[in-house]
Amino acid sequence: MPELPEVEVTRRKMGPLLLGRTVARVRTTAPSYFFLTRPAVLRRRLAGRCFERLERLGKYLVATLDGGDRLILHLGMTGQLFGRGAASVRLLSSAAGASLAPERQLEPFRPDHHTHLQLSFEDGGPEVYFRDARKFGKVQLLAPGEPATRLDRLGVDALEATGARLFAASRGRRIPVKTLLLDQSVLAGVGNIYADEALFLARVRPTRRASRLSRSEAEAVVTALRRVLRRSIATGGSSISDYLQPDGADGAYQDERRVYGRTGEPCPECRSPIARRVIGQRSAHYCRRCQR
Repeated sequence: MPELPEVEVTRRKMGPLLLGRTVARVRTTAPSYFFLTRPAVLRRRLAGRCFERLERLGKYLVATLDGGDRLILHLGMTGQLFGRGAASVRLLSSAAGASLAPERQLEPFRPDHHTHLQLSFEDGGPEVYFRDARKFGKVQLLAPGEPATRLDRLGVDALEATGARLFAASRGRRIPVKTLLLDQSVLAGVGNIYADEALFLARVRPTRRASRLSRSEAEAVVTALRRVLRRSIATGGSSISDYLQPDGADGAYQDERRVYGRTGEPCPECRSPIARRVIGQRSAHYCRRCQR
């Protein structure tokens, strides 16, 4: 699932493709759980509107339109937001990727039945596509003043987190510290990859009960978290499965992972094998020797 770095990279690169541009036409697929606002409403209310601002809140993108409406976008697990001309094997189904010759795998993308939202613009420039093979992504259009329930329940953005805030949130909590980091009402934007990486750098075991986190350890975890998030943003995010940047390029942070997805491989610090354990239906990767 795209986490804070992937969504932030998407925000930065989608800016030139959206801001200051007026929508000429909206195409959608049929109604589904992908659409929190009905497709017919999106087609009617987005046409003729200009994008004025694009922000990120946790894992959500919030585009403000002229008139004050807000378009909320969430990539979910497999969502891909990009512009016309992007080319990547990640935009092909596994069957199509296997059947096409290598040179054809990098042809510019053409909208398919997984492309649930298509925006054309009055300037005739590149179209914008929101594609999601599993439909766990979300699109919602909010009128000015209309409450954004999903955004209102988010905690502080993980890039702005402090050790004091994490320590306060951990008091009296019997849940594992990894589960606490994944709680979007505590730290918005953190997911599996960066929780594992931050806890490794902070030398805190993901199974540790949150209430046993000391003030200094909470500070170490937040410092490590900000470090890995900023590094991932700088490298374009993690392209482990479906994620790609809006221009079709892969991210590169997956090549720098120390523990996530490296079960059985030697720890980069002590060479002990990386362990994996399921915590709350999510995999946690850590070093038994380095993390306590």
